Amino acid sequence: MMTENTNTFDTIVVGAGMAGGWAAKEFSEQGFKTLLLERGPNVEHLKDYPTTNMQPWEFKNRGQLTAKEISDNPVASSCYAFREDAKHFFVKDKEHEYVQKKPFQWIRGYQVGGKSIMWARQVQRWSKYDFEGPTRDGFAVDWPIGYDDLADWYTYVERFVGVSGNKDGLDILPDGDFLKPWETNCVEDYFSQKVKAHYDDRHVIYGRCAHLSESKPIFIEQGRAVCMSRRVCQRGCPLGGYFNVNSTLIPWALKTGNMTLRPNSVVHSIIYDQDKQKAVGVRVVDAITKETTEYFAKVIFVTAATLNTNLILMNSKSKRFPNGLGNDSGVLGKYIAFHNYRGVINAQHEGHANFTTEGAKPTSHYIPRFRNVYRQETDFLRGYAAGFGAQPIREIKSDDIGMFLKNDLLKTKETGLWNVNSHMMGETIPKESNQVTLDTEKVDQWGIPQLNVDVDYDDNDEKMLKDFFDEFTDMYTKAGFINIQTQDNNRTPGNDIHEMGGVRMGKDPKTSILNAWNQMHHCKNVFVTDGACMTSTSTQNPSLTFMAISARAANYAIEQLKKGEI
Repeated sequence: MMTENTNTFDTIVVGAGMAGGWAAKEFSEQGFKTLLLERGPNVEHLKDYPTTNMQPWEFKNRGQLTAKEISDNPVASSCYAFREDAKHFFVKDKEHEYVQKKPFQWIRGYQVGGKSIMWARQVQRWSKYDFEGPTRDGFAVDWPIGYDDLADWYTYVERFVGVSGNKDGLDILPDGDFLKPWETNCVEDYFSQKVKAHYDDRHVIYGRCAHLSESKPIFIEQGRAVCMSRRVCQRGCPLGGYFNVNSTLIPWALKTGNMTLRPNSVVHSIIYDQDKQKAVGVRVVDAITKETTEYFAKVIFVTAATLNTNLILMNSKSKRFPNGLGNDSGVLGKYIAFHNYRGVINAQHEGHANFTTEGAKPTSHYIPRFRNVYRQETDFLRGYAAGFGAQPIREIKSDDIGMFLKNDLLKTKETGLWNVNSHMMGETIPKESNQVTLDTEKVDQWGIPQLNVDVDYDDNDEKMLKDFFDEFTDMYTKAGFINIQTQDNNRTPGNDIHEMGGVRMGKDPKTSILNAWNQMHHCKNVFVTDGACMTSTSTQNPSLTFMAISARAANYAIEQLKKGEI
């Protein structure tokens, strides 16, 4: 074990994903010696994207997984991006086992950059109605912050990340600081117009995405170029055309000279000093050698991704906190929530037969939540958003090989029909019964207890799913679409990759772990700003909110450090 003097920093950030990347950037940029710990290997921008420029024929299995890979990885292979070109960025099922008390697909990316390398890049702000949901319907606890607390931080993050979008003027989905949008196709525009004509409360808009559609000085300084819409983002982009931590936050923090990045560092627990009545450091197990080292700091940010953050805090036991760090309320690990992605609806459009598409864009359309926004109006709580896409149907003959196949492909015909489709993104309600705990017998290869995941759907989710089918069937019918088909794809919780909660924010220390600044009520120098901090989930893709919350909390902690308050 090394001595405290040689391993001491101003702040320690646990987890080098989006939330941790933002915290590390803010601290190091403002002159604080920062240690950024990541349990997986380093992934350097450009250098460590092995498949990024490969052509389809260069992959042994043409981009597909083998039967054995699917058999060995029923959880990881359920993710859309776990394919031959990006499988190396995912945790394989046997690499870090956990206990599923009910079916749960825990999709993980253990490396510097985390899942920011493989994410879907959709970025929508929350509105004031999303933060007010628990207050209105009385389910779970009130948020200690609202939209006004985050509005400027959303802008701060958007300007650094780069977000393509339209100014839509919707109170249910506030506008951001946007780059120009990609061109939409005629059927997407047609559906948007039809919905506007038939409904006052529904909107089909361009899906805001974290892609550079134009250059600005900040992006040039980051070394990023405009997105070419290659749509193989999960491989890592050599242009930096979409946002990931590796091309932006990590290099930015490193160039200050104030950040130390330590990959292959599995955090075992937070060290609490009974005499000082605060956390003083973290205990780390080397992922390769299994050697244990302790690091020390005045402030600790835990941003290891929702479930691992819960695991670390539950494993941080002391005489003062026998049930996990900061857990006087007893809610640590409880009230886990996620997004319900089970609903899918497909149809065909007979119009616009003389139109087709050329090229591609890295996003689709988006339909913000319209149920229970201003008042409770259904027999279920909260609501859902949805995507929308339209693609021409083409006749393609691909049975031949060689030159014959090439000639067949050149004869591809437009049918005049279009496929249209939507998928549901439903808010699930945080419940005490949806929880994670530490296994009392099983440990992982680093000697840390495995995680027990006990999370499931409920009757509210079933009612919401039915409403999605009913309402979108009506919307598709009014638009004149034909062959409408709905499908419950039976996606398992976790497959949405939007799990949140367990270390929730709240106004009352008796029912929450964190205050309005993401600071532990009962351990003031520990902050949690990843998905674990979320009090509820709303319907939006959550990454933008995680980043805004992280930047806000880091700057609050910096102010407190300067004042000597922590």
